[in-house]
Amino acid sequence: MTERKAQIKRLEELYQQDGNQLVILYGRRENGIRELLQDFCKEKKSFYYYAPEVSAKAQQQRMIREVEKQYDVSLSEESYDSCFSRVKSGDASKLVLIIDEFEHIVKKDQQFMESILKLKQHKLYPGPVMILLYTSAVAWAQQNMFKTLEKYKKKIDATEQLSELKFVEMVQSFPDYTVSQSVEVYGVIGGVQEYMEKWDESRDIRYNICKHILSPDGFLFGEAERIISKELREFSVYNTILEALASGKRKLNDLYQETGFSRAKISVYLKNLMAFDMVEKVTSFETGGWENAQKGLYQIKDTFINFWFKFVYPHLSDLYRMEPEKFYDTYIANGLEEYLNRYFVKVCAEYLELMNQVHKLPLQMHKMGTWIGKQGHIDIIVQNEVRENLICLCNWSEPEMTFEMCQKLFQSMEQAKLAANYYYLFSAKSFDEKLRKMVSADKRILLVDMNQL
Repeated sequence: MTERKAQIKRLEELYQQDGNQLVILYGRRENGIRELLQDFCKEKKSFYYYAPEVSAKAQQQRMIREVEKQYDVSLSEESYDSCFSRVKSGDASKLVLIIDEFEHIVKKDQQFMESILKLKQHKLYPGPVMILLYTSAVAWAQQNMFKTLEKYKKKIDATEQLSELKFVEMVQSFPDYTVSQSVEVYGVIGGVQEYMEKWDESRDIRYNICKHILSPDGFLFGEAERIISKELREFSVYNTILEALASGKRKLNDLYQETGFSRAKISVYLKNLMAFDMVEKVTSFETGGWENAQKGLYQIKDTFINFWFKFVYPHLSDLYRMEPEKFYDTYIANGLEEYLNRYFVKVCAEYLELMNQVHKLPLQMHKMGTWIGKQGHIDIIVQNEVRENLICLCNWSEPEMTFEMCQKLFQSMEQAKLAANYYYLFSAKSFDEKLRKMVSADKRILLVDMNQL
């Protein structure tokens, strides 16, 4: 089951329960909240209100007008109690009440949540109701939302983060693309539904990058700065740190030397970027070779932000003076294949998760991760509850996976003090003959090519 279908299924299960429910959804709007709500509310009675950033009094007045318009009533009292007492499904079915960007209300008016609680407790509307509160303010949702809602926490039935779509959903969205082409798109825009909808599947990646990212009228031109500036202040500091991360400066000390900011300041800003799901701390899979692993590594998590700061942001002067095609050929074409290695590993990890769900792996997955050593790395480690290991090597950029690549993997495993019960070798293109001969004599090893993905 795809992630979006799974989220709708979870909401549906809550909706089918007896009584009233209060659910909080959060995540970037571009991840498809509009489509999710439309799909979920199909054939259900619903009331929808979008809360703009206005004063508390103006907000209340706006909601009153929406209730009066939708239900053809006149409210004599200016209160949220009055609003919620007049919403209705019109029959015995459960009403779905949606408040979009609800943070703009609760930050200024606690009475709103008091009324929401009354609604849930059948004190305002006697019929069944499911209340969905949505916010796109990811950083606020992860850092401050439950402080704001402290006294109501126990009354919330579920909290769901609206995340990016999985790779399998991208493949389904681009039926005319090969799997290889879908990996290329995945490494540029990620699984952001809104971006995917505007991508031209009839054209190749070069055309789409030039048209949508590098052209001043492209829908992704300047999108990275818009995302960052939406909630984060001191724009220049975040840009500096993100550019350094994209260039390969992944340790706190490397960022300190590159940016000149104090380590304490960098730590604070990294924490903010992680709260916004823009950066992540990379932790190596725990093995016996912990002393040989790199620690304290950071990387840009958001796929499009990573692409922009890797290929575009360092060359903004040329972006504004060059034709998009020339910029692409100068700064992107030669580095794209190597850059996509990371996203091919991510695709392979998703493949393993899917195979595990249908019990097609040689062991039952308990945990999965990567190992980044001081002298090597292991792309994917899958381990079961009794610590048997499935070790994976992933090759995207090289013309073929070679026996020598596997030798380097074995060296990394020695550094990690890790033994393998099984191996999966993923290659986007092909495998050399020496490697095929080795595999034919060892049943623990499976070769997985792009067609199988």
